[in-house]
Amino acid sequence: MRFLFLSLNYSPELTGIGKYNGEMAEKLYSIGGEVSVIVAPPYYPEWKVNSQYKSYLYKNESVNGVSVTRCPLYVPSKVTTLKRLLHLSSFAVSSSIALLIKLIKNRPEVIFLVQPTLFCAPTTLLLSKLFGVKTVMHIQDFEVDAMFGLGMVNEGRVARIVKRTESWLMKKFDVVSSISHSMLENAERKGVDKSKLLFFPNWADTSFVTPETDGSALRKEWGFAETDKIVLYAGNIGQKQGLEIVIEAAKNFEYEKQVKFIFVGAGAYVNTLKELAKASNLENVYFKPLQDWEDVPAMLSMADVHLVVQKKGAADAVLPSKLTNILSAGGHALVTAEASTELGKIEQANPGIYTIVEPENTKDFITGLNTVLTHNTSKPNVIARNYAQKNLDINNIIERFISDMKKLVKGKI
Repeated sequence: MRFLFLSLNYSPELTGIGKYNGEMAEKLYSIGGEVSVIVAPPYYPEWKVNSQYKSYLYKNESVNGVSVTRCPLYVPSKVTTLKRLLHLSSFAVSSSIALLIKLIKNRPEVIFLVQPTLFCAPTTLLLSKLFGVKTVMHIQDFEVDAMFGLGMVNEGRVARIVKRTESWLMKKFDVVSSISHSMLENAERKGVDKSKLLFFPNWADTSFVTPETDGSALRKEWGFAETDKIVLYAGNIGQKQGLEIVIEAAKNFEYEKQVKFIFVGAGAYVNTLKELAKASNLENVYFKPLQDWEDVPAMLSMADVHLVVQKKGAADAVLPSKLTNILSAGGHALVTAEASTELGKIEQANPGIYTIVEPENTKDFITGLNTVLTHNTSKPNVIARNYAQKNLDINNIIERFISDMKKLVKGKI
């Protein structure tokens, strides 16, 4: 099959959507698909364009068999609501030109648009109709819900217009897929017909990220003793996570010298967290850069407790991508989420898979962390590992996706 992926993010970005897009495209190519992608130059989560690329130039390249077109975009050094909108709009304009050229030169069978960004939807729908191509909107984040949930946009007349526009655009796609059942239910509430909805979850490489990986060498390299209890947050460090709560927890454990808090990652909020830790004179908080993919299994194995932290509004709209590899590693995780979210439902159906606490509740967070620290974290969480092997294996998920896309092209979806 011939696939065209349209998304802001792509490999070599190491976290979130870019990582999944890269893995998906290369996996499809490896099993015989003809794959091209239209993306931005790598900039996330640092919000700084990789030195090998230019933010104002198009660049065509072949990456592990995948034809990649990088499109210009505006990347603000400091993210505000207005600058984020300009950022998304700039990519929507530049990518529309690349999309038209791709459709003229080698028409795909399916255009796969990843949200964010919704800004690319109008052009995608228009050109797909002109060229007779099937369309899929894949929702990694409900960006409109996230904006309202985080208070980036106030409710009112403008909000109603935005939500109606989002609903109208989504309903025009042939298929709307997403990474969780809760997010699919949300799409249905927004007006998408249930027959168009497709479950397409994020995955883990369960043969690469395993509980058998030895993390002791990395623990030693980073200066931690075998007796230390490592509490790890790894991934994007942004506003929507609400990571101030981890700093508050670190204050509570300040006199328990064996408990160490490590942030691994990059993002717009790193400096703020560093300043908070410094202001409280915390000596149990450490910051490390994003790790290369080949080092991730050792990093996950090294940790005693994994943190998956989000604010309330974001937790309703987003299923954290970092969780798949934590589960695959058999990690012991503390997750902030409400019971009604997908994370809450998974925990209810699989008791012991992780410990869940109410978002933005420091007291509950500290209590939950104490609970996880009492577990025998030297042994893997078998419930988490079994769930990953059964539900998150990349080969099974991609195989099912290809089958669904063949049905779509044949008009059976």
